[in-house]
Amino acid sequence: MKLATVAPVGSVPPGSMVELPGRGSTYVIDTGPVPAGVRGQRPTLLLLHALACTGALTWYPAIEQLAAKARVVVLDQRWHGRGIRSDRFTLEDCADDATALADVLGIDRFVVVGYSMGSLVAQLTARAHPDRVAGMVLCAGTTSFRRGARERIALDALNASMGALKPGAGPMPADAETRPARDRTGPDARSRTESDARSRAESDARSRAWALGQFRSTAPGAVGRAVAEIGKFDSSSWIADLDVPTSVVVTTKDLIIPPRRQRWMARQIAGASTYEVASGHASCVLEADTFISGLLPACASVSSRALP
Repeated sequence: MKLATVAPVGSVPPGSMVELPGRGSTYVIDTGPVPAGVRGQRPTLLLLHALACTGALTWYPAIEQLAAKARVVVLDQRWHGRGIRSDRFTLEDCADDATALADVLGIDRFVVVGYSMGSLVAQLTARAHPDRVAGMVLCAGTTSFRRGARERIALDALNASMGALKPGAGPMPADAETRPARDRTGPDARSRTESDARSRAESDARSRAWALGQFRSTAPGAVGRAVAEIGKFDSSSWIADLDVPTSVVVTTKDLIIPPRRQRWMARQIAGASTYEVASGHASCVLEADTFISGLLPACASVSSRALP
């Protein structure tokens, strides 16, 4: 069986647990303000991850490049990874969590960047907190997961596989490793004739192990509940009312959210820019270079149009 090839992990920025008053604690990666003097500084980017992922897992291939021009903040959304543990899970709560985190970090206005489930949360954040959201970047997104037959089938399959599980956030991972384990074998411990192919294979194995650990940090029951909430989401009647600079990154080989649904969403938002990438629904990790080729200009476009 061929193993999935994930983007090389390299160095993921360290994060920490942050308390959101009255809401709970979540794991946050914050690259910090861009140093004064850097040309072309942009608004803070608040990155919202995909279903069954962590913030680090969805966004690690892109954080360094995005952080060259902007402050980048990544959080684990509730019931995912080391996100907030609560009695309920709703996408609306996730949207309010994002703004509450901005409050704690002293960030007034920010651009929400969402991938898949995160794109739904981004829309809700812009709707609920229009005074805080300076722009949106919606990646592999949609206005509803149940408007197309393929989306209904995919969602129903997930519901069927998770339906027997007790819904809930599950226990908080005990100090889960958020960065890949280092290769502790120095050049003296390895044969100098070791092939480049073997070195790459070892690096790939470490990256896959780290990614799998991130994926497993979300309880199956939490995924099941999130799937149910996603199935209820429908912004088609109000997305045209969102009046913020927007870019849409369309994954043109997506088998979960058909490209035509993504393009339709983009057409509903006045002035939205569209960036197409020839990749599938998991391209943020499995086809990272291709995805980032659309993400970077999409973020730059929104940032250039966003009001401070």
